[in-house]
Amino acid sequence: MIARQDHPAGQMLADPNRPSFPLNAWYAAAWDVDVKHELFARTICNKKIVMYRRSDGVVAALEDACWHRLVPLSLGRLDGDEVVCGYHGLAYNSQGRCTHMPSQETINPSACVRSYPVVEKHRYIWLWMGDPALADPALVPDLHWNHDPEWAGDGKTIHVKCDYRLVLDNLMDLTHETFVHGSSIGDRSVAEAPFQTTFSDRTATVTRWMRDITPPPFWAGQLGKPGKVDRWQIINFEAPCTIAIDVGVAPTGTGAPEGDRSQGVNGFVLNTITPETDTTCHYFWAFCRNYRIGEQRITHQLREGVTGIFHEDEIVLEAQQRAIDANPGRVFYNINIDSGALWARRLIDRMIDAERPQQKQAAE
Repeated sequence: MIARQDHPAGQMLADPNRPSFPLNAWYAAAWDVDVKHELFARTICNKKIVMYRRSDGVVAALEDACWHRLVPLSLGRLDGDEVVCGYHGLAYNSQGRCTHMPSQETINPSACVRSYPVVEKHRYIWLWMGDPALADPALVPDLHWNHDPEWAGDGKTIHVKCDYRLVLDNLMDLTHETFVHGSSIGDRSVAEAPFQTTFSDRTATVTRWMRDITPPPFWAGQLGKPGKVDRWQIINFEAPCTIAIDVGVAPTGTGAPEGDRSQGVNGFVLNTITPETDTTCHYFWAFCRNYRIGEQRITHQLREGVTGIFHEDEIVLEAQQRAIDANPGRVFYNINIDSGALWARRLIDRMIDAERPQQKQAAE
């Protein structure tokens, strides 16, 4: 891993010929509780998908367009573990193969719809949108805090009307807390504290310590102790779209910067952002904690409190997307605080560029 501490300002302008997102990646499509034994439609990476849970509990994901006349299969119904088109009654099994056609015994051998690899892990349903031969379950992003018995938490889904990369930019630079979330988690120390950015071929990390500060209201309430604190934010990005943020506070002088967090409170803000279209996304988030884990009341209060905080982000991000749409070709100007976002985008672009020769070959 290489450390980067000096980040010259520059410009960031999306290449109009480069896709917005790679396809050879696992994308969260839903929370596990969202998908039942009924048809559940969602758009992922500009593709219409219909999902359902089979009678054995396994989730199936199919292209949401009937082979016959392209009517969305999500407008149909389930018959056992098969999807029946609501227009002419063609039936498809969970692998996408047509098993019934009306008024004929012979089924056209080309009658099928695409099925997508599915993994259920860390409380999410993950889909692989690219080459199914490359769909390695080991590549599912690590969000284990969502179900680790030593942590407690919950989250929600936000539908944000912006390019998913704008959400990533927002999360990779938390100095915006000072200005967007000043009444809850932000204060001047976030914007003024030094930070370090490191990266590898698939990850980028921004580490910031704020020492001997007055805690903002949110963290003062969580700690429940008077006095100043040492606060940390360690932002861990995993390409193309998952960010786990290690956050917390501890009373100043109790050893947190040196590794002893036992006197403080620690949380993880889990985020995975799935492109819906080029300018909309599904934002899955959760806040998990390792203190007072048996108190469901705290879990509920934190979830609702973080919901309000993230709504402030949603307002800013959607306004930013509208400004981008109104000013095509305008560049982003970058300063030092953008180093984490820049590395995240570079890693995404590398994944996209690695796929482009494959896509060109497939089109020929």
